[in-house]
Amino acid sequence: MLKIGITGGIGSGKSIVSRIFKSLNIPVYDSDSSAKLLMECDPVIRHQLTGLFGEDLYRDFDLDRVKLAAIIFSDPEKLKQVNQIVHPHVKDNFQDWCDRQKGVPYILQEAAIIFESGAYKYLDKIISVSAPLELRIKRVMERNRTGKEEIMKIINRQMDEEERIERSDYVIVNDESTLIIPQVLAIHNELINTKLKSEHE
Repeated sequence: MLKIGITGGIGSGKSIVSRIFKSLNIPVYDSDSSAKLLMECDPVIRHQLTGLFGEDLYRDFDLDRVKLAAIIFSDPEKLKQVNQIVHPHVKDNFQDWCDRQKGVPYILQEAAIIFESGAYKYLDKIISVSAPLELRIKRVMERNRTGKEEIMKIINRQMDEEERIERSDYVIVNDESTLIIPQVLAIHNELINTKLKSEHE
């Protein structure tokens, strides 16, 4: 079973692309959602985070996401510390999830920071979803009711679009004028053929 990563900057539309793959019966692991769940439920992560930021990071056993966001988005070093705590647990959770997937040619791991987190090292191929900057900003503003300045802070912390594309094996353009489904189907068919070829070698 091939392990394929799907990534893209904020507002690129990687979740929409993932849903198309799901419609083709390809399992998708959502790293960002899993990380949020693990930060809520995993006692080891909870202990490490409260050790860094204090017991009041959790309220009635619920993670205070607003407080955590304020901490890590104003200090890159603290963001790095949180990632170092959470990412190994996400990796283990992903592997457990992979072990439960049966009878599929490949699976997808959707993550915003596949390269930055080092997740690309245990994936066979990477798909990058790309969209023009202004369109990405517009999407996030409409989705999150967030100002442009805050969105640009997030974008500037993420990997440069050109570097992400250069390091990816496939690119899906999601600019609202290029059809997405044919791009997904082309990659899907190539991955299936790659899997079949490897089985016969």
